[in-house]
Amino acid sequence: MATRAARGFGQYDGVARAIERVGERWALLIVRDLLTGPHRYGDLKTALPRIPTNILADRLKELQESGVIRRVPTVRGGYELTALGRELAPVVAGLERWGWSSLGEPAEGETVTREALITALRAAFRADGAAGTPPTRYVLHVAEASVSAVVAGGALDVVPIGPGALPQPRRERPEPAVEASVELALEPTEFRDLLAGRLGPGAVRVLAGEATSVGHFVQTFRIEPIAGAAGAAADGAGTASASEAGGSAASVT
Repeated sequence: MATRAARGFGQYDGVARAIERVGERWALLIVRDLLTGPHRYGDLKTALPRIPTNILADRLKELQESGVIRRVPTVRGGYELTALGRELAPVVAGLERWGWSSLGEPAEGETVTREALITALRAAFRADGAAGTPPTRYVLHVAEASVSAVVAGGALDVVPIGPGALPQPRRERPEPAVEASVELALEPTEFRDLLAGRLGPGAVRVLAGEATSVGHFVQTFRIEPIAGAAGAAADGAGTASASEAGGSAASVT
């Protein structure tokens, strides 16, 4: 209670209480990454390269105190979400879809991680779109990140792959047999446009597998842009540019 009083908003409200617990800078990105599975401290630092080590330590402590994460007893230095933390999955997916409309072009130094790919695919998954398609494995390489997504029976199972991918926990059920597969190589903006429906299946680079499966991917994964979001983002960028041109300066810490 003392922690809440020191950092609280003075509002007896669910939104205020939630932001008190996961609204600090970097906190929800830590939750996002842990939604893909347990991570060690070093794994989180690698997945969030710009987070200062002291801030990462502080956020992990705060999230533990709030009951959102806990230490993994069987993994030295490991963290995982609690049942309370896992309830943030739809919140993170909603933020992913909301933010997708304002992605724009990647800024210098911005990267795509496996965790970000997994989050985007989960947010974009449409079980109704997958109906009628054969059980399929989609292997995606976006910049330096790679994931494998299996869609079968209206369900999605997506895991990180490639060098440095974290070991996955033992499955409760065996992975379903697949009847089709396709492996794609995409630039970050191509991945964005493919999920947004702005990039046709014929414009995608297929490394292996059936080209028809690209069409199934487009049916199965979609994030609809929010009407007017791109224009608002562009207007905001234009205003900022005009301000900078006029000689004003701002400092953000």
